Amino acid sequence: MNSNDRLAGLLAQASAQGGDLVTLRAVVEEASELGAQRMLARIGLDDETALQDMGELRELLRAWRDAKSSARRAVVSWIVRGALALLLLGLTVRLGATELLR
Repeated sequence: MNSNDRLAGLLAQASAQGGDLVTLRAVVEEASELGAQRMLARIGLDDETALQDMGELRELLRAWRDAKSSARRAVVSWIVRGALALLLLGLTVRLGATELLR
């Protein structure tokens, strides 16, 4: 008996019995499981390699986040270095050290 048949049977039982709580809970549980299976099938994660695929996706996402973080740190580092170089150049001009270099 597949999930569709079980769900149809539970719905028939619920309507025949007036929908007691246990039956309705079973309907919700079966519907949730069926929905999850359909969703996994639609995104291609319903086969034997799904666990490995999810591991690879997590690894790829972790690598992307690490690369993004490293790039952000590099940009901040270059901005700070540029600002310090400009500050040093400004101090050099302000103190008149450019005349000593001539």
